[in-house]
Amino acid sequence: MGEVDTAPDATSLAREADAPRNSQVARFGADRPLKLDAGVELSPFQIAYKNYGTLNADRSNAILICHALTGDHHVASPNPVTGRPGGWETMVGPGKPIDTERYFVICSNVLGGCMGSTGPASTNPKTGKPWGLDFPVITIRDMVRAQAMLLDELKIDTLFAVAGGSMGGMQVLQWAASYQHRVFSALPIACATRHSAQNIAFHEVGRQAVMADPEWRHGRYFAEGTDPRRGLAVARMGAHITYLSDAALHRKFGRKFQDRENPTFSFDADFEVESYLRHQGSSFVERFDANSYLYLTRAMDYFDLAADYNGVVANAFRGAETRFCVVSFTSDWLFPTPESRAIVHALNASGARVSFAEIVTDKGHDAFLLDEPELFAIVRGFLDGAAKARGLKNGKQ
Repeated sequence: MGEVDTAPDATSLAREADAPRNSQVARFGADRPLKLDAGVELSPFQIAYKNYGTLNADRSNAILICHALTGDHHVASPNPVTGRPGGWETMVGPGKPIDTERYFVICSNVLGGCMGSTGPASTNPKTGKPWGLDFPVITIRDMVRAQAMLLDELKIDTLFAVAGGSMGGMQVLQWAASYQHRVFSALPIACATRHSAQNIAFHEVGRQAVMADPEWRHGRYFAEGTDPRRGLAVARMGAHITYLSDAALHRKFGRKFQDRENPTFSFDADFEVESYLRHQGSSFVERFDANSYLYLTRAMDYFDLAADYNGVVANAFRGAETRFCVVSFTSDWLFPTPESRAIVHALNASGARVSFAEIVTDKGHDAFLLDEPELFAIVRGFLDGAAKARGLKNGKQ
């Protein structure tokens, strides 16, 4: 796979963060600040989002999709900036498991992101320049608070479902804990109630790769007209390995050479897997802001649901009437099945309704974004059951 050498100039990402194309934007002024876990208030700020389908008369068929670390709100339609397909087009759309002919689907770019919601690439109103590292550190709970404010703006009191994988799954769990009365059903996929030491370690390697790039300039690369694309590309290469499995890498690449039959005895990309990772890194820098990568990985690191409930995860869901479906994958070593089982045990201890599925696949962590028929069947069946329990028919009450 060939490498991509082009990237937008640094200011284009900053402009995109302030004024996204083909997105709706909810703006919150100084009179509606967002109180962050870091102990500061953020204002003004904005949340970019997309919606698909039609909201029914009593506003009871809304599903919130929470995107993963490097995703965005274009879950079921091409990203207008990059041209990439929607992040979850396999799952969301007419007749698909999350059926937009039946449900009103919403996805927002997370707080701290770089595709329209306020983040480090956005303009700091006090200086007129990009925030950079002056942007406050955020948490998963801050992201969810911002989403709740968006739903208030849309006058949606209760969500029929919240669904997401990986960092999106963390948001689902936070929704179910912080806003029990607003969530009828929840689909946390390939996630955990806290980030493991190993995952924090992987993130730290990625952040150090970004910060070691001399073009990073202590986070001030916008102001100085530079772009730490080499460091960010290396960070993406390392992270992408964790999203796959050894079996998937072997099946796809093995030890095959790239466009040659013999080694070059150099440090070129001799192997197909090397070329693949270099492509992943170079294409990633075209669509993502380096500082956002630092902020969002740190938000995942800080996530520890039990810490807010006397160290007991079950306390987070005590009294919840939400219906849960927890899903894991056998080859996911980033968020292995025992992490999902721990969620299930906590939900059982809290008395919540919960079902659990472990899907056998060699596709690794990224299986939740891929063509995985068993996952599709599970999601469709769970939502159909929840719709029946709530009295929804074809998107109507």
